[in-house]
Amino acid sequence: MKAKLLVSTAFLAASVSLSAQKSATITVHADQGKEIIPKEIYGQFAEHLGSCIYGGLWVGENSDIPNIKGYRTDVFNALKDLSVPVLRWPGGCFADEYHWMDGIGPKENRPKMVNNNWGGTIEDNSFGTHEFLNLCEMLGCEPYVSGNVGSGTVEELAKWVEYMTSDGDSPMANLRRKNGRDKAWKLKYLGVGNESWGCGGSMRPEYYADLYRRYSTYCRNYDGNRLFKIASGASDYDYKWTDVLMNRVGHRMDGLSLHYYTVTGWSGSKGSATQFNKDDYYWTMGKCLEVEDVLKKHCTIMDKYDKDKKIALLLDEWGTWWDEEPGTIKGHLYQQNTLRDAFVASLSLDVFHKYTDRLKMANIAQIVNVLQSMILTKDKEMVLTPTYYVFKMYKVHQDATYLPIDLTCEKISVRDNRTVPMVSATASKNKDGVIHISLSNVDADEAQEITINLGDTKAKKAIGEILTAAKLTDFGNCTGVDINSHQVCRTADCVELTVCIVECHFVDAVCACNGCNLGSAGELTALGVDSAVAIEFAGVLECINNAVVRIITCC
Repeated sequence: MKAKLLVSTAFLAASVSLSAQKSATITVHADQGKEIIPKEIYGQFAEHLGSCIYGGLWVGENSDIPNIKGYRTDVFNALKDLSVPVLRWPGGCFADEYHWMDGIGPKENRPKMVNNNWGGTIEDNSFGTHEFLNLCEMLGCEPYVSGNVGSGTVEELAKWVEYMTSDGDSPMANLRRKNGRDKAWKLKYLGVGNESWGCGGSMRPEYYADLYRRYSTYCRNYDGNRLFKIASGASDYDYKWTDVLMNRVGHRMDGLSLHYYTVTGWSGSKGSATQFNKDDYYWTMGKCLEVEDVLKKHCTIMDKYDKDKKIALLLDEWGTWWDEEPGTIKGHLYQQNTLRDAFVASLSLDVFHKYTDRLKMANIAQIVNVLQSMILTKDKEMVLTPTYYVFKMYKVHQDATYLPIDLTCEKISVRDNRTVPMVSATASKNKDGVIHISLSNVDADEAQEITINLGDTKAKKAIGEILTAAKLTDFGNCTGVDINSHQVCRTADCVELTVCIVECHFVDAVCACNGCNLGSAGELTALGVDSAVAIEFAGVLECINNAVVRIITCC
């Protein structure tokens, strides 16, 4: 069955020329799905860096900022809506300087520390093991703890595991009880160091492989808790690191990490998050999509040693990395988040879905106020970023069956000899048989006429959701307000991001408008939209330029 839909918005009609339309075709193989998209592909990462923890997630119970047991109420509720599956903590580079016993016990007795990696900020350790694991319980997500290998000891990490997971009459379990937690937490994911080739100790892979074997030996399973031990893996193109660890560690590890950032380089300017031209934008799309080649090469190396794919690959840091915003604290990595970042999120997730036979987790960097954040805060105000809305639109793919697709569309050559398709897409089917198709029109100038072929699938209706903006450089902030003020948009005249929900029913295999539903006022108000955005259906799906689209087909 060919589903032909037309989606156009009056809000952006002035920028859409039907005569300039391009076309694309997507065939969804609904009967060929085999792999499940692990929900952990939508993982998050929270490091003690800038205001990610203090002021972002945590303000303390005595703060005048509304909070739930010390966690910011607005941020907590936003994350709850996002269905976060797994949260990595405390780093990052911070992990290999973090000594967990400084972050337990009465807060007034906890020693302060200097965050040497990130701006030399003094931290009071009020957010520690209890605060993190309790947050994960409240959010309903799996905790992923990164242990200190760089400056810590085997004994320190072994005792931390005992403290968190032992229910016995053991020294560390009794210390935990003394600090107010009787029952042990469940901890699945344990990282044995972070970036051990760099900030985690400047090690060679041969040395780290032996060190991993030693540390992991003493990270024991207590009282039915089964650790999933993760070795510190490579940075993007370092294929030797993966080869050495697969050879020398092998099945002593459950998973191997990998980091890949969409970044121009590690010296000099990385470029502005909000001031860029079309050439910069397309370069970013090309760099972002290069993660597919990187994943393929690391997977091929892993396949050589592990044909049955028992060892997972975890991309536990990824996302955009731009220059810090002017006027912010050096080393805090605060950056704004535009529609360009939203595309990096959607295109990356489309790629990740294809490799879940080996790739079992991905953690975007980071959850609040750092790099490609879900959320930005300043004092009592909070803004949900374009990337947040992509993750919210895409959460329907969590634990769904990946459906292979064939995509035909125009491609362009961009800087640094990369090629970028003008349309990106992914599809999945959930346990109820509902097919979700996510589309991105990467074209900065023109609409796309997209024909979706569902084969023998008999769809009865389709519901769509669109994320777009007037300009690629738009971000979740009011026009004319300084980018560091984080003022929340509440009126129609300062709307820069548009999310709308549309619905129609199939009649004789063609989608005919049957009362387009634009969603609840609450959903629209979250973006400051006071009035409805007009939606029409007819003919084919016209994917407006600069838009991320999610379609649900109910079969």
